[in-house]
Amino acid sequence: MSDFFNGLNKVRYEGPASTNPLAFRHYNPDEMVMGKRMEDHLRFAVAYWHSFAWEGGDPFGGRTFDRPWYGDDMAHAKLKAEVAFELFGLLGTPYFCFHDADVRPEGSSYAESVRRLNEIADIFETRMSETGVKLLWGTANLFSNRRFMAGASTNPDPDVFAYSAATIKANMDVTHRLGGENYVLWGGREGYETLLNTNMGQEFDQMGRMLNLVVEYKHKIGFKGTILVEPKPQEPSKHQYDFDAATCYAFLQKYGLENEVKLNIEVGHAILAGHTFEHELAYAAANGILGSIDMNRNDYQSGWDTDHFPNLVPEVALAYYHILRNGGLHTGGTNFDAKLRRQSIDPEDLLLGHVLGMDTCARGLKAAAALIEDGTYDAFLDKRYAGWKGAEAQAMLKGERALDEIAARVERDHIEPTPRSGKQEYLENLINRFC
Repeated sequence: MSDFFNGLNKVRYEGPASTNPLAFRHYNPDEMVMGKRMEDHLRFAVAYWHSFAWEGGDPFGGRTFDRPWYGDDMAHAKLKAEVAFELFGLLGTPYFCFHDADVRPEGSSYAESVRRLNEIADIFETRMSETGVKLLWGTANLFSNRRFMAGASTNPDPDVFAYSAATIKANMDVTHRLGGENYVLWGGREGYETLLNTNMGQEFDQMGRMLNLVVEYKHKIGFKGTILVEPKPQEPSKHQYDFDAATCYAFLQKYGLENEVKLNIEVGHAILAGHTFEHELAYAAANGILGSIDMNRNDYQSGWDTDHFPNLVPEVALAYYHILRNGGLHTGGTNFDAKLRRQSIDPEDLLLGHVLGMDTCARGLKAAAALIEDGTYDAFLDKRYAGWKGAEAQAMLKGERALDEIAARVERDHIEPTPRSGKQEYLENLINRFC
């Protein structure tokens, strides 16, 4: 045990009346929501990178956090792993997620980096067995090192493509070994700054080949988890190929992967793409590719991905409404891809941020479940589209009527549609009843 969290106790559920900042007021793991334990709905995970690897810097200033595990050697990496599992225990989170670069220092060669990754995985394996904490997903950092400055799978240098493939293999092996329930590919620098030096079609084909290699290797090693792609519109590349859920779905269809790969959707990325989080979730669910979520929020006055812990219950409730209507997160979970503010430097702040996020999600989940169980909202939607259940409407939808036949019916039956209110204000007020 380290002494980093010295004096801090396990966070427990104390109920809505509690004034203890280090207690859950709404997240009760064993509370039943729509016939399932709250913990099993939400499947919370701690993001290793923001909680342990991020140093509190921003574009205008460097490190503000002072952590005893900061250092570019294996001794510091092992201490970081010990502290990580201490945090998981204090929070009672059932899962965690990591990139390889979060958990081990870069080696002098690919082989050394892999050895170091496996050495940390040994620690993870032991601590996971002791604590029952599980791996939601692993992934490879294919964007920080300068070798990836022109992309990983989309790089013009085939040696970088090969190095990236080898790195993904190593991380898939570790994820498989640790019983990970998913494997994520985040595009990082899979995009371009200028078309002047970019062959877009070539890069698409490279990216498609890499993802097919990943799927093929999944089946070769018997990995039962879900392969996930994470949409992101900007940061770091000016034009990201994985812009949003719709862009990713088109890509998956083009390369025959729509039945093999699902999406890991992040709140902040949805906002950067000009969407809402629930839009991205609804689109993914409608197309059968909703896999997992990264939970955070952006600062709406800032033009970048600020990764705040969530605190807006109505927005979270709408997200979980679509998740519940999708049948839940299945192998996915709620990963807190969120970080402390650079002035929040105390060990206690790591607990406080996650308590905020977990309570917000618990409230959102319960609000979404209550909305569904009440039935008023779903009944409104059914009524709004009820006309499409008619015989002629179904014939049009199924392709049984040609364009000229439809036009003839409009003229023959003197069809003159009367607009109907969309009742947005009523629906917003309805949602607020449950939040």
